[in-house]
Amino acid sequence: MGIYLGIDTSNYTTSVAVYDGEKNKIIHKRKLLPVKNGQCGLRQSDAVFHHTQQFYEIYKELSQEVDLKNVCAVGVSSKPRPVENSYMPCFTVGVNIAHVLADTLHVPMYEFSHQEGHIAAAVFSCGKTDLLNCDFIAFHLSGGTTEALLVNCSGGFIKDISIVGETLDLNAGQAVDRAGVQMGLSFPCGKEIEKLAKEFYLNIEKYMPEDKAQKYRRNSSKKKLFNIKTSVKEGCCCLSGVENKCSQMLKSGDSKEKTAAYCLAYVEETLSDMTRYILEKFGDYPLIYAGGVMSNSIIRERMERDFNCSFASAEFSSDNAGGIAFLTGIKHCKSR
Repeated sequence: MGIYLGIDTSNYTTSVAVYDGEKNKIIHKRKLLPVKNGQCGLRQSDAVFHHTQQFYEIYKELSQEVDLKNVCAVGVSSKPRPVENSYMPCFTVGVNIAHVLADTLHVPMYEFSHQEGHIAAAVFSCGKTDLLNCDFIAFHLSGGTTEALLVNCSGGFIKDISIVGETLDLNAGQAVDRAGVQMGLSFPCGKEIEKLAKEFYLNIEKYMPEDKAQKYRRNSSKKKLFNIKTSVKEGCCCLSGVENKCSQMLKSGDSKEKTAAYCLAYVEETLSDMTRYILEKFGDYPLIYAGGVMSNSIIRERMERDFNCSFASAEFSSDNAGGIAFLTGIKHCKSR
């Protein structure tokens, strides 16, 4: 099958990958875009600048492991979602680089959406590539997206993606990052939030009244522990309340550990309620979770306990070009 190059220049990560069709293996390199302390994101102009500055660094790193002169085709994420008028300037960096590389190597270039790349990375990393021959439900949760998707596939291709649930305000990753920045954590805040939350549950008696702590130990109900009331209606959710609640908790003297645990518990309960509604409405489709938020081990443990589902591996949950490289290999082989 040969090797296939994938490029993804999302709003927070520069990434490049190779899919080796003979070995069914993905090698990828990536680097986060720099965000100043206290900020919750980047302007698109800054993202474009940083992608331009750091792409060659990771491309050179990849070339030391793979002979990129043997690439059979180049793939790139050219837009956020596979719909008309979906656009973000940062993706133009990857597209232009992909054109140059494809022309130089005299190989075809294929365009995909960032979202298709996330879904493909998930099915590849969890060993469920057979899902690309049927329909399934995919949740894509990140700093830029919080959507439940009905994915229609046939013959190894993603044919259509329909939104069947989504956030009506903040994305899950935004809620986590905004809470984390209030705690003085470095953006993106997901890993540090998870670490603080684990400390809370490990030593819950230190952070909660004894009766509540003992009750939690007995029934393991985070919803009751924090008195969480989610805002989910017909598969759609609102998450802006998380930021406000976390701010109130910190101002009232609650620890970072307790605040972090509440933040993730709210996202977890929201995701659980969305999943139940969507499965009840659309049927018992195969279920997969993708996106940076879903690399969180606390949330993953809950979903795996309550649902028959699959997850992208941690390596392929956050933004990466692996799924784009994999899709490039499929499309090139099918088009020959």
